[in-house]
Amino acid sequence: MLLKTVFRSEDLPARERLAALDDIWVDSVHPMRVAGDTPQDLRATLRTLELAAVDVAEVTLSYCQVLRTPRLIRRADPELCSVIVPVAGTLVLGQAGRETRLDTRHLALYDSSQPFRIQLAADGGTARAVRAHIPRALLGVPLPSDGLGRLLARPLPARTGFGGLLAQFLADLTADTAGYRPHDLPRLGLLAQDLLTSVVAHHLDEDGPLPDGPRHRTLLLSIETFIRQHLGDPQLSPETVAAAHHVSTSYLHRLFRTRETTVAAWIRQQRLEHARRDLTDPALHGVPIHQIAARWGFKDHATFTRAFRSAYGAAPKDYRLGPAPGLFPAGRTAMA
Repeated sequence: MLLKTVFRSEDLPARERLAALDDIWVDSVHPMRVAGDTPQDLRATLRTLELAAVDVAEVTLSYCQVLRTPRLIRRADPELCSVIVPVAGTLVLGQAGRETRLDTRHLALYDSSQPFRIQLAADGGTARAVRAHIPRALLGVPLPSDGLGRLLARPLPARTGFGGLLAQFLADLTADTAGYRPHDLPRLGLLAQDLLTSVVAHHLDEDGPLPDGPRHRTLLLSIETFIRQHLGDPQLSPETVAAAHHVSTSYLHRLFRTRETTVAAWIRQQRLEHARRDLTDPALHGVPIHQIAARWGFKDHATFTRAFRSAYGAAPKDYRLGPAPGLFPAGRTAMA
């Protein structure tokens, strides 16, 4: 069995259970304390799985609190970034001046270098959660000056996006490891590491300040070049552009704010301008208009005609024939 059961409350007399679990956690590399109003009623199971540098645990607990205090941080701080994912029931996580209630729809991040409080089974009964620790130094993303601060103890989606992938991966992993062998553990650790890094990177991008500086300007120029080279692809979209440059869609949109336009509008503008040039090129006079539209990524002729008329004040056919009195208002361009 790759999953190791390190604690089961039913293996001990009721009066000893809370103290025994507290001993396990307070003597770990990430010291914590556990407290409860009725120690004799504690019901708990703790299973662990070591994936090289990533440590995963599944915990099932009745109502209690898990605490990491300043004193425990001074005693030992492995400088971990952690994620906790409720699988059943609810929990409350408090850190960095925030407190959030989590259910199976959300996950949350916390940091071993700051005090925290986790209240499990917040609505009574028992709660089951999976948590993973990873050394912050192994996160494959540069952290801003405030580190993880703005993401801690915030509810992040656990059913969509990278959060959904991470939550499903951890839940499946702790539910059944029969398909894996010991030599698979480092590979699984790398998967967990990549997914957790992606969650952090995505939400840092989403919440960060407007990007600036030479690196971001270079990235924006690279993105604009990519768009121009792929205008003929009808599937070109903000999502495909972001994926090709390994950034989140929200980060891409913030980059384009420096151009005072949106990504989709800039793509449409470029397509229309290239189509306009083709329509006025004598060498392409015999090429049907619908083929020119398709060449620049327009999926159907009607959509192209409406967009062209809106941008240039005339239908593509009329524009190709040349201006007539009163046609094409002076100075009107695809930027209008």
